[in-house]
Amino acid sequence: MKKCFHFLVYDMDKTVVGIAEGKVVRSPGELITYALGSCVGICLYDRTCSVAGMVHILLPYKKTAVNQSNPYKFADTGIIALVKDMERCGANVRRMTAKIAGGAKMFERSDTFKGEVDETQIGQRNVEAVREVLRELRIPIIADDTGDRLGRTITFSAETGQLTVKTVRWEWKKL
Repeated sequence: MKKCFHFLVYDMDKTVVGIAEGKVVRSPGELITYALGSCVGICLYDRTCSVAGMVHILLPYKKTAVNQSNPYKFADTGIIALVKDMERCGANVRRMTAKIAGGAKMFERSDTFKGEVDETQIGQRNVEAVREVLRELRIPIIADDTGDRLGRTITFSAETGQLTVKTVRWEWKKL
């Protein structure tokens, strides 16, 4: 493994990104995260230097959470932290592109009253927050597989920038 400032850059075959984690790899490394339900996996890529990053966010905004200690847990802070990690490894935010997956509606709630926040819509709120942050950073989303009612596992290649999405129904997509 190569040391890159205060965090590790992984150069193994597949590096696992857990819930509320962000990691960076160089080519030919791959990142993988499992069990994206309402969570969203954000994959950033700088093709020029073959640096890829992935963050597995759990919630849209840090300000609404009780435990705010982990920036990778939230869309609004996790994406920014990942960009900084990638820049420390030679990537440039102006060259980054994004691919996103997840944000499923995993549960149904039948007792929602008009005007009440439906907690089962967390996947949709996560996707909206991710899109907002990426728009503010001027990072274009070039592919996405979001919504629906499916859990997903995603793999992201630092060599090609390809995102592979596997659903719980064993369907495969390459984005």
